[in-house]
Amino acid sequence: MTEIERLRVDRFVYGGYGFARPEEDHEAGLLISFTLPGEVVEVERAGPEGEPRLVRIVEPSAARVEPGCPHFGICGGCHLQMASYEEQLRLKQEVLLDALRRAGVTDVPATVTHAGEPWGYRNRIRLHVVREGDRPRLGYRERKSSAVLPIATCPIAAPLLWETAEAVLALAERDTGMSRWLRASDEVEMFCDDSMSRVQLSLLCSGRVAALPRGSFERAMTALQATQPALVGAGAARVHPRTGQIQQEIAAWGSAGLHYEAAGERYWVARGSFFQVNRFLLGPLVDLVCAGRGGRLAWDLFAGVGLFARVLADSFERVTAVEANPGAAAVLRAAFERLGPQHAAIQTVMVEFLLRAVVERDRPELVVLDPPRAGAGGEACELLARIAPGEIVYVSCDPVTLARDLAVLESGYAIAELHLVDLFPQTYHQEAVVFLQRRS
Repeated sequence: MTEIERLRVDRFVYGGYGFARPEEDHEAGLLISFTLPGEVVEVERAGPEGEPRLVRIVEPSAARVEPGCPHFGICGGCHLQMASYEEQLRLKQEVLLDALRRAGVTDVPATVTHAGEPWGYRNRIRLHVVREGDRPRLGYRERKSSAVLPIATCPIAAPLLWETAEAVLALAERDTGMSRWLRASDEVEMFCDDSMSRVQLSLLCSGRVAALPRGSFERAMTALQATQPALVGAGAARVHPRTGQIQQEIAAWGSAGLHYEAAGERYWVARGSFFQVNRFLLGPLVDLVCAGRGGRLAWDLFAGVGLFARVLADSFERVTAVEANPGAAAVLRAAFERLGPQHAAIQTVMVEFLLRAVVERDRPELVVLDPPRAGAGGEACELLARIAPGEIVYVSCDPVTLARDLAVLESGYAIAELHLVDLFPQTYHQEAVVFLQRRS
């Protein structure tokens, strides 16, 4: 018979878990999903390596609320819907400060938190295609599983995105062309603009699609637009069956992207290009990073399509933007050509750019870093310290890798400001913006 343990949750840790330590065990602790600090819970251990199963909340936290989605707990997308939004923000701030402390980062100023609407915020979603009998369904991965959960709603997505998903499914019921393309797809991605008036659709296919009739994609998308007028473009791409990376676009219809307005700029976002997902906080994030800064030279590293670089070009004499992705770099280069030859968009890996910069001795007044989840890395941070820009603004989506990098930079830079920007409500993910000033 499996033993039920009663535990009190001590704190919340990165990854979306409550942490509890059994009284008789002074070394190991248990990570328990969907629990909050201070709660007394009953759990069932699944085994030495398994995550404990939450059996019952004996004493709930005052911050516990009813989740806003019927799929919460099974769907792998959200982790914190059981907490009030105020509690979510508090927990994320604690996680950020704890990561900095564990990495040995000292002299951390008070955290400034920026929040927006916690529901309907995502401008992009990617859904898996599954079959229920003869009918295609769309869904997300189940929590800690490769199985796909067909969903009936997604409250964190912009309403236009789920409306488009429903239109795709409805059309597949009566249109042979759409049905065939949806059956050939592993995933469907949708991206909408800031005003929710335009949407892009991408079908991602890892199997063979050569047997589909020529022209069927265009006919299917034209039929879809008749029921979803916001659709401005669509594409089908072949992806690697193991990695999921896009290898080749095999069909296209309509516009190849859409325009997105944020912080007074109008960005062209090509279909499939990376862009920040929170439609409510995108403008405030750009303002936070760029407002009040100006001078001779700024670098935007991991520049993407130029979210920050485009704005910095208004206040700096020269801006150099570095991006490794060919598609994003091409969009950025075209934008810079319109702004003037003094600005440069360079397609290269950031470390290679920094190695050349050390030799060339070009010294910017400002460097903006917005790396992926893996962070900038120790080598890049050491090179930046040698280049010694006056200010570094580090935009991070992972508190652990951020803390690691700040520990490297701290010898030459002091943290002037620390901001938590909640781009991902209802999840444990967070965005931080750190202003670093060079020590005299």
